[in-house]
Amino acid sequence: MSDITIRKAEGTWVVRAGGAVLGETKNALELSEGSLAPVIYFPRKDVAMPFLDKTDRVTTCPHKGEASYYSIVTKSTTLENAAWSYEDPKADVAKIKDYLAFYPSETLAVERV
Repeated sequence: MSDITIRKAEGTWVVRAGGAVLGETKNALELSEGSLAPVIYFPRKDVAMPFLDKTDRVTTCPHKGEASYYSIVTKSTTLENAAWSYEDPKADVAKIKDYLAFYPSETLAVERV
């Protein structure tokens, strides 16, 4: 098991793509893994899922399990594989089931408000 810590992310978090708010939650989780930057996970129920299209991309993490990816469709563009989710995470990180994480970029922001 790598050094993974999952805790409640304090405050309200939003994810924006192309200027539109895709999700807002007070129930975000912060996952810290070793020396990597912490990642904020949003509950699916707090994300506008109609804007996310599941892709064929799948990756495997030895500590978290298999990740599925989603592209985000905005008015002006499609952000390929910009979000991911562990549909059936390993037991040690089961808290992130039904949560999504996002790759911040010039067109996608994850921030505490």
